[in-house]
Amino acid sequence: MREEIKEKLAPYFVIMAASLWGVDGIVLRPYLYQLPVTLVVLIETCLATLLMTPFFLRYFKRLRILNFKEWLALGAVALFGGAVGTLAITRAIFYVNYVNLSVVVLIQKLQPVFAIALAALLLKERLSKKFLKWAALALLGAYFMTFGWRLPNLFTGDKTVQAAGFAMLATISFASSTVFSKRLLRRIDFHFATYLRFLVTAFIMLLIALVSKTFPAIRQITSQQLLVFILIVFSTGAPAIFLYYYGLRKIPASVATICELSFPATAILLEYFVRHRLLDPVQWLGTFVLIFAIVRISLRMNEWKKEIKEENVDN
Repeated sequence: MREEIKEKLAPYFVIMAASLWGVDGIVLRPYLYQLPVTLVVLIETCLATLLMTPFFLRYFKRLRILNFKEWLALGAVALFGGAVGTLAITRAIFYVNYVNLSVVVLIQKLQPVFAIALAALLLKERLSKKFLKWAALALLGAYFMTFGWRLPNLFTGDKTVQAAGFAMLATISFASSTVFSKRLLRRIDFHFATYLRFLVTAFIMLLIALVSKTFPAIRQITSQQLLVFILIVFSTGAPAIFLYYYGLRKIPASVATICELSFPATAILLEYFVRHRLLDPVQWLGTFVLIFAIVRISLRMNEWKKEIKEENVDN
């Protein structure tokens, strides 16, 4: 009976986590836009790592079971998901005065497209022709959602192209992190894997901060920004990730993808109430096409994989 209740509640944990990420992108992180991006990611990563370390010290003996390829996978997860992806999405969000941030958040919904494509590239998984068609439709929807009828112009001072570019880089980085996570999670549970991602990312960010000479900028942090860092660490940071994985282990990935739509939905609502910005009609059409294509891909992916297996048997 208790397991049945957990399974029924699991989608709501994913919804809560995704909604918290929407709050992070629209409400919290923009308060930090005057600080160097490297410093922002360094501080939030180090604070989250320090917060979690006392709870995971006893798990360190499990590191002995990791082989060389799994250590490489951990490094890739931390580099792409923890460092590059977070740096890119933070940079995109910092264009707060130039673009509708809900567009940046919605571009994140392209992650399944890139995750599946990277799995084909790195794990040699075949792609269905139907997937390629829906992926193309999702990318087309993302374009119209971002630019409407306009052509991208790099010379007008408009930051939409830059924001969309960084958001796309973050999406690809998070997607590659998902692919490498499959390798890592074979022998380590998601709790410890999540902590290791933060721990290794903290070391990577310390190295980046040293090379980029970011540490003197710590003096620029105001008391308000310090409060924002604390709010991120205790709400939209590690706690949100734990909520997400707690729910994810009880539901199929296709259901999780639909639950994650609370992420852009929260962002769009907050963008309106906080900054009084809404998407125009063409952008709404692009948003609908993007979300419809992503939901279609998520729900039909298993069916397409079966079709590919049957084709291989026939051949």
